[in-house]
Amino acid sequence: MSTQSATIYGISNCDTVRKARKWLEQHAIPHSFQDVREQPLEQSQLAEWAQQVGWEVLFNKRSTSYRVLSDEQKKGLDESSAIALILEQPTLMKRPVFTAANGLIVGFNEKLYAPLLQQGS
Repeated sequence: MSTQSATIYGISNCDTVRKARKWLEQHAIPHSFQDVREQPLEQSQLAEWAQQVGWEVLFNKRSTSYRVLSDEQKKGLDESSAIALILEQPTLMKRPVFTAANGLIVGFNEKLYAPLLQQGS
């Protein structure tokens, strides 16, 4: 894997994912995009991310998908149930997830992206 290898994981019609991809393109940062609806994530990948940033960071409690979960599902949330729910309903993953050889960022924030990418070039 090259040090410039970066991937954005998300959903193509998500506004925040679009902003992140546009920012990367404007800054000529080579990256690939994986739509997690079309190309689902592996449980092991989500578990690794959860170890790095915490499952609470990965799990999107502000999504419409979260609001329709049962009270029982919401009450019993832990890392393993959150990962299972994201695998079942990818819209429960906070987006985008940006991975590069030197780190992982959940969500889009230009101030966080810029230094990470400069280190990787």
